[in-house]
This record gives sequence, structure tokens and C-alpha cells, in this order.
Amino acid sequence: MDRAVAFYRDRLGLTLLFQAPPKLAFFDCDGIRLMLAEPEPGSAAGRPGAVLYFKVDDIQATHRALLDKGVEFVGVPHLIAKMPDHDLWLAEFRDADGNTLALMSEVRSLDTLV
Repeated sequence: MDRAVAFYRDRLGLTLLFQAPPKLAFFDCDGIRLMLAEPEPGSAAGRPGAVLYFKVDDIQATHRALLDKGVEFVGVPHLIAKMPDHDLWLAEFRDADGNTLALMSEVRSLDTLV
């Protein structure tokens, strides 16, 4: 739990609200509460999970800033989909325990600015 708290607090910069030792930690994600919990003994490995997406204005700058803090990305920011009014960009990374997280940015298409 200490490693997970350090990652989310120190590398991602999330506000630690409180810990309920020894197995829980709560963070504020811009008004959304994130709870981290240690797996229960005997829990099924490889069960379906969820991905937390952090919406950012400038995915390239945020990617560089997190790299500088030691966050390990799966790849570089890349275009996922062209939507009618924006391009959707993602950059996946892993937390200290190997859980997948991602940066997400909705970049206005040049076509919509004309």
C-alpha cells in the first residue's frame, strides 16, 4: 500500500484524502474519489479490471512531465479516434503495481476551426 500511495500522490500528484490502515487509501481526482485497496487473500488473478482515464488539456506536455517523475508509459501519446469535433488521444501507463491507467486528451480538429 505504501508503494501505491507514493505513486498516486508523488508521481501523479493526486491529493491523498486519508488512509485506513492497513489496506485502504483514498484520493481526490478533481471531485471523484479514488479508493485503493489491497487484494483480498485468494482473490482471482486476471479478473476483469477497470482503467482510470485522466483527461488532460495537453497530452504531450503531461506525458513529458510524468516521464520526468519516473512514470513508465506503455507507449507514446497516440491518436485513437477522429470524432466529429475532436481527435481523441491516449497514452497508457502503469502504476506501481502494474495496473493500467491512461492520459486522455480531446484535441479539437483543425477541420472544426474553419
